[in-house]
Amino acid sequence: MITEYREYFYTIIQIAKKTPLKINRLNFIRSAATLATLSMTEIGAFAQQKSIETKDIISPTNDTYWRELRQLFPLSKDLTYLNNGTFGPSPYPVIDAMREAMMDQDREGNYGGYDSTPGKIAKFVGADESEITLTHNVTEGVNIACWGVPLKKGDEVIISTHEHVGNMLPWMTRMKVHGIVLKKFKPGNTADETLDNIKKQITSKTRVIATPHIPCTQGQVFPVKEICQMAREKGIYSLIDGAHGPGMLVLDLHDLGCDTYASCTHKWMLGPKGTGFLYVRKDFRDTVQTYYGGAGTADEHWDLITDPITIGNYAPTGHRYYGGTQANGLYKGVNAAIDFIESIGIENVHNRISYLGKYMQDKLLDFGKDKIEVITPTEDRSRCAVNGFKVKFMEHSKLYEKAGENKIRIRIVPECGLNSLRVSTHIYNSTADVDKFIDLIKKLV
Repeated sequence: MITEYREYFYTIIQIAKKTPLKINRLNFIRSAATLATLSMTEIGAFAQQKSIETKDIISPTNDTYWRELRQLFPLSKDLTYLNNGTFGPSPYPVIDAMREAMMDQDREGNYGGYDSTPGKIAKFVGADESEITLTHNVTEGVNIACWGVPLKKGDEVIISTHEHVGNMLPWMTRMKVHGIVLKKFKPGNTADETLDNIKKQITSKTRVIATPHIPCTQGQVFPVKEICQMAREKGIYSLIDGAHGPGMLVLDLHDLGCDTYASCTHKWMLGPKGTGFLYVRKDFRDTVQTYYGGAGTADEHWDLITDPITIGNYAPTGHRYYGGTQANGLYKGVNAAIDFIESIGIENVHNRISYLGKYMQDKLLDFGKDKIEVITPTEDRSRCAVNGFKVKFMEHSKLYEKAGENKIRIRIVPECGLNSLRVSTHIYNSTADVDKFIDLIKKLV
C-alpha cells in the first residue's frame, strides 16, 4: 500500500518533467501547479485506478502522504518545527504567489489587486464578504473591536487568565483610559467547567466577553459557540480573539454566533506574515465605531469643499475599518494559502493536526504526573493541535534550550506566570517529529 502511495507522487513528478518548462523535481515541488496535483480530484482519480479508498491515501494516520506534502515547505530538513502556534511556515505555492504578484505590480505599475481577498477569506471562515476587514495581525483586529464598542466607566469586560498580550493589553489600556472594569475567569478542565466559570463572573454591569477561541498558552479549545449564545441571551457583546481558529478548525462564524472575530492568516492558514482579518457581524457593524479612516472607509458623500463640511456615511462593509494602500503581494499570498488548504481539504487538515495533537498529548501523558504535568485538557472537544505542559523538577528554560540545541523549535510560555512549554504541530509534521522530541525529554527526566 505504501508503495502505491509513493507511486502517486512519483507519477506526478514524472508528468511534470514532461512539461514544456522542463523543470526538475525541486522546481516542480516549488511550483504553484503542485496544488492541482494534490487536489482531492486527482487523488480520487488515482485511488480509483489503484482500487484504493481516497480516505486511506489522505488518512490522518498515513505518514507517507503527509511526509511527501512536507516537501512543499522550505523548512530545513534538519529542523523539527513544533511551534506553528507562533507562525506557520508558508509552502512554496504561497511564497511563489507573493513574489509573482509583487513582480507584476512593480513591473506593470498596477494598483490594487487585493479586492478578491475579503471574499475568499469570508468563504473560508463562513462569513459574508461585507463582514471581513483586512488587517495586519490579530492585535490590530482586537484593537478595532476593543476601542470601537461603546463602553463607559464602570462597565465590565470578562477576559480569561490565559490571554495573549495582543488581547490583554488593549483591554487593560481601555481600563486605564476609560475606567472600565476587567473581570477574569480561569479555564476549566472541560468545556462545561469553562462555561460555568464565565457565568460566575457575569453581573448586571457586564457588557463584553472578550475571550480567545484557543488560548496561546496551552491550546485549549473554548466552547465559543456556547459562550456567544450565552452572551447574546444576556445582551452582552462577544468579541473573540481567533488567532488559532482558521486553518486548525473547520469554521463557520455565522454558526459560531460571535459579534467580532479577530484572526490572522500567518498561523494555521500558513499564509504570509503580516496579514490578518477582522470579522464584524453585519448587524453589529454600526455598533463598532471606526477611529482609523482613510481611502475606502467612507462613501463618496464626504466633502471638504462645501460649507459647512459635508459628512457622509462610512462604507457599508468591513472596509470602513481600514483604508489606504494595501500590500497586494501579501494578500495574493493569502489567496494562495486558502487555495493550498482547500486543495487538501480543511477537514483533512483538521483531522491530521488533531491526530498529531492527540499523539503528542498521549506521549506526554505516558511519562506520568510525577514527571510531566500536561496542562491542556484531555477532553476531545477541548483539544486539537497545541499542547502545553510542565516538566517536574526542571526549569522550563532548560528543556527549551536543549530542544534548540537539537534543532527542535518549541515555545516557552511565560504568560499568566505559567512558566511552561508549548508544542504545536501542523500538516508538515509527522509522528517521527513527535517521537524525536519525546526521546529528548526521556534523556532529561
